[in-house]
Amino acid sequence: MSQPYRPPARRGASGAWNTAKSRLKPAPSDPLSTYGLPSKGETRLNDFKAQETFYNKIVERYMKFCGASGDALTAQFAALSVSNGRQSTILGRKTNKEGDLTPSDGNSGEVTALPTPTSAKPPSPELQLILSAMRKLREAIVATRRIDNFAQRAYIFIIHAALLVQAWESYVPALHYLLEEIHPRTPLSVPELNEFVDYHILDLACRLGDYHAAFCVRYQYGTRDRRVDAVLKSLVRDDWVSFWRVRRRVDGHQRALLGFAEEGVRLHALKCLAKTYFSVEKVFVERSGDREWAELVKGGVGWELVEGDRVVIRRPKVG
Repeated sequence: MSQPYRPPARRGASGAWNTAKSRLKPAPSDPLSTYGLPSKGETRLNDFKAQETFYNKIVERYMKFCGASGDALTAQFAALSVSNGRQSTILGRKTNKEGDLTPSDGNSGEVTALPTPTSAKPPSPELQLILSAMRKLREAIVATRRIDNFAQRAYIFIIHAALLVQAWESYVPALHYLLEEIHPRTPLSVPELNEFVDYHILDLACRLGDYHAAFCVRYQYGTRDRRVDAVLKSLVRDDWVSFWRVRRRVDGHQRALLGFAEEGVRLHALKCLAKTYFSVEKVFVERSGDREWAELVKGGVGWELVEGDRVVIRRPKVG
């Protein structure tokens, strides 16, 4: 008697195998997170074609981010701005009684003037990701010693983007590589060279306060820009009137660099008012500090506003 037909078993893989297999599936990743940092051992970006593809993705995402941010773009950039050491040192100095920015009640306690206001909004994760991707591309170009037209174009883009968020840790090495490595072999046009040399000069003067180095770079490259010269003169002379005036005439990239020196200039201007006047018009204080009165008060100025438009800085000593 023949055995009855038994269909072959079609049992699938065990549940444990299915679970393990599902864990092996690659999770969908962001194109900008595909690569690691070349300085940490990433080598896939050593390929020139991969660098160019990655650059195009960065530019596309950056332009989309700028378009989507709209009117809030400036706030997004400001949220990611990095405070520099020199600015913190200036704002942390103690003032004596004559130059005090405390309330005008005759108290002699020393205080720290004009603390840097903290941003209420956290930095955008998208912008942080874009800047991280720019660093990966920059490191890859340096690792491969690439100095062709693509490297020049990529570095110009990276510098412009990093300047707007005052990310000096990104634009400073990029400026050095562009001017010292790329330009001698793949020359920039004269307007481009002047532009990036001016950025270098303003960074030295405004962020580091190294006026000697700034004038040396100016002499080395032979650049002459009347606005940059006006900034240098105003900083060397502690001329806040000229500084605020020229700040309104520069473009967004140069204005971002001047931002490193703003608080120091503002504090110096207010100290001069404190040592010179007993009382002044409110509009004069606002013009000297280049801020509205409410912002100055929020920043730490404790002078007294009386009669609506007059500020009492200090009162004469009686007896």
